[in-house]
Amino acid sequence: MVLVTSDRPDPAPGPQSGPQSGRSETATDPPRAGAAAPPSGTVRRSLSGAARGARAAGRGAGTAGHYAVTQARRATRAEGAGDSGLSRLIELHAFNAAGDAAVAISLAGTLFFQVPTGEARGQVALFLGLTMLPFAIVAPLIGPFLDRFSHGRRWAVGATMAIRCFLCWVLATAVVSESDWLFPAALGCLVASKAYGVTRAAAVPRLLPPDLTLVKANARVSLAGVVGAGLSAPLAILASTFGPEWSLRYGFLVFVLATIWAIRLPEKVDASRGEGEMVLTGPTEAGRTGRRPRTRIPGDVAFALRANCGPRWLSGFLTMFMAFLLRDNPIGDMRPEVLLGLVIGAAGLGNTLGITIGSLLRRLNPAVTVVLALLADAVVATLAAVFYGLVTLVLLGLTAGLAQALAKLSLDSTIQRDVPSRIQASAFARSDTTLQLAWVIGGFVGIAMPLMPQLGLGIAAGLLGLWASFVLFSRSGRASRPART
Repeated sequence: MVLVTSDRPDPAPGPQSGPQSGRSETATDPPRAGAAAPPSGTVRRSLSGAARGARAAGRGAGTAGHYAVTQARRATRAEGAGDSGLSRLIELHAFNAAGDAAVAISLAGTLFFQVPTGEARGQVALFLGLTMLPFAIVAPLIGPFLDRFSHGRRWAVGATMAIRCFLCWVLATAVVSESDWLFPAALGCLVASKAYGVTRAAAVPRLLPPDLTLVKANARVSLAGVVGAGLSAPLAILASTFGPEWSLRYGFLVFVLATIWAIRLPEKVDASRGEGEMVLTGPTEAGRTGRRPRTRIPGDVAFALRANCGPRWLSGFLTMFMAFLLRDNPIGDMRPEVLLGLVIGAAGLGNTLGITIGSLLRRLNPAVTVVLALLADAVVATLAAVFYGLVTLVLLGLTAGLAQALAKLSLDSTIQRDVPSRIQASAFARSDTTLQLAWVIGGFVGIAMPLMPQLGLGIAAGLLGLWASFVLFSRSGRASRPART
């Protein structure tokens, strides 16, 4: 009995005491403690619940994405736009704006915030100078080229996309290696983007459905561009966190899709039977045989175009001047990138509001609207110069975007009202070319301006006031002259 009782607490003699003793010794070991059955079941149930939640979230996101795409396509096809082919041009413009946003975000971080201010101003001034030079030479030729060879307008639009597709890939390598091809490739992207604007404006009248006015069609195209840029900007910023080259490679993919969409435009984009040509000066229909008829620009269209040059000039000026001004003269403790983002965001919001207002209003007096837009820019620029601060700069950006959108829609409605349908394509090509030149000139003035906020904004307000006086004086002078029979 004594031996039995003495052996019972001692597990060593038993044949299975070794393994049991091993488990008791390792019971406190953290890596093996999870081998117990109850915790393992809990972990499995947790993982299973997480997987079910992830699948449910994925299905919800897929459903929401499918609903958003369906609603977007329904909106682009409304009022006969799907039957006429205008919906494809609307979708193409969304891709164009998305790609341009990716390029702008990448180059903004490379040109404005990673290079010393003096060097960056010189490089960007050279960049804009090189941009203005080809526009000054090519601008008078783009419209006539489209008029004479309008059967290739689809391929012209596709070429502007394919060129930017190639240049985005070149830029992705240039920004990393600091190659000398950086500025030539960026210049090519900008010129191709402006050329697209001209070709797209000439294509809209050909795809206009019977139930949609030209003003609403242009407003819908512009709104699609705002949506495309708004959806693309966060993706481009996310890609740029891995390096500026990745946002450019993202832009490369966007322009690949845009090139495909351009080729898929309806064939009637190339139709040119019965169309004429609009000119500023020179011979018109009289004395021209065997060639396309030419019509001189109507007075109201010329007035609206001159008035539009003011808001478009201010847009280019603010883009370049604020980029460098806020970098060297930040307001308070805010970072320059945040300040510039607020001003640009306000301008984008104003542009969206202008497009929305133009598409909702049934009646819009174009002559009054373009004058009010020009005067509003001059007044708010003066206010920003006198009371310089974050609030007035945001208000200036909001006003500039709103005025530019409303003035452009008023110009579109004037062309629709006063220009015969057979030369509307030519009128839109020439008006867009003129406005692109006004933007480039404004950007060049913004680069050359000293980085003094009150001085720069004061000069901009003064120039806008002088331009508004010239526009109004030319209008009153033309109205006071007796009508010619």
